[in-house]
Formats: sequence, structure tokens, C-alpha cells
Amino acid sequence: MKIAERLRAGVRTVTAAGTRQVAARLAKVLPPDATLALHGDLGAGKTTFVQGLARAWQIAGPVTSPTYTIFTLHRGDRLLLHLDGYRLEAPEQADGLLLEDFLVSPYCLAVEWPEKLGSRLPPDAWHLDFEIAADGSRSIRLRRG
Repeated sequence: MKIAERLRAGVRTVTAAGTRQVAARLAKVLPPDATLALHGDLGAGKTTFVQGLARAWQIAGPVTSPTYTIFTLHRGDRLLLHLDGYRLEAPEQADGLLLEDFLVSPYCLAVEWPEKLGSRLPPDAWHLDFEIAADGSRSIRLRRG
């Protein structure tokens, strides 16, 4: 079964390495200008997933949540823009930070806390839901925009 089909059905991981592996598999089939909207609570695996994308695209250096810088551009085999909307209190704040400029791609855009951006994401964004189970495992489910 292809990775996108598996993600639509839901994938369960029990380690951070497993989450990164799922992302690396998806990275191989993503269009060059894909937008990924990563939904889920703190600690659900969103940043870990972005680390898997980065590894698949030979991006060197640490990939951490850009909570305080809002975004980080990573360069490797592909460009990866990692954006974190957690600190935005209202979608209108994105206008003052010129984030709208980053929502149009020549790269893969991975957005943590996309709901904080309101309706600014492109309609064809790939929405991934991350959840933590009671046993500490994670589930990842894909639903396209």
C-alpha cells in the first residue's frame, strides 16, 4: 500500500524514529510545492515529522520547532520552510509578520498550528492530524484539503 493511502487510513507509531520514518516515506512522493498543515496538541509529533522530511531531503543541521522565530528555511535536496503559528493570537497577526509572503511556494511548506493562520493556507494543502494515545503512541492521519 502506498504511504499516502496508509496515512489516509491512519498510521500508528511508537517511537520518534518511527514518526520520522513515516515522514521520510511521504517526502519521496510529495509534490515540490506541497503545503503540509500539521494539526495536533503539543508533543503529538509534528516537529518530529518535519525532522523526517528534512532527513529525507538531505537537510543538514538541527530541525527544531520555530516557535519563537516563527519560521525556518532549511536547504537540502529540496527547500523546506518550517512555519510555527503557535504564538499567533489571531490570524490577522500573520499580516503584520508578512507571513502571507511565505504561503506561496517555491518549496515544501510545513505549518505547525495551521489553525492560527485562519483561511490563509492554499485549498490544496495536505492536512495531517497528529494524536497521542493513552499508551504514548502517536497516530498520524492524512486528509487532503
